[in-house]
Amino acid sequence: MTTRMRRARRVGDERGSISIWVVLVAPAMIILAGLAVDGGGKVHAEQRATHLAEQAARVGGQQLRTGDAIRGVRAAADTAKAAAAARTYLAAADVSGTVTVRGGDTVTVAVADTYDTVFLSIIGINRLSVSGSAQARTVRAVDGDER
Repeated sequence: MTTRMRRARRVGDERGSISIWVVLVAPAMIILAGLAVDGGGKVHAEQRATHLAEQAARVGGQQLRTGDAIRGVRAAADTAKAAAAARTYLAAADVSGTVTVRGGDTVTVAVADTYDTVFLSIIGINRLSVSGSAQARTVRAVDGDER
């Protein structure tokens, strides 16, 4: 065999090897990019859900029974107004959630939302569920001390 024929055979043996590599590696790269982009997006969506829960709980906790608060007897939330205010806040933010008021001074909000994927929709994962929760407690303080 001549040198020329050996070179021709070596070049011919590797034909298509790049194509197979691309076919095998490209989907894995798309999935990895999807995990990075959509994973970060899900974390951001969870932070948003928690933030909305915090703010809704704060709004609910500000709905005080005015008579007791004005007299300085007790800082307690008006249960019906607190729940309604927190639900209104969640509705304005276009998220769903639950609101509970316990003991007249603790407002708890749990938010449920979804994150629409960008890359992972290629493999059939179109949405990821996210949630967040928070609590706000109404207190009466004099000179920084809870009373």
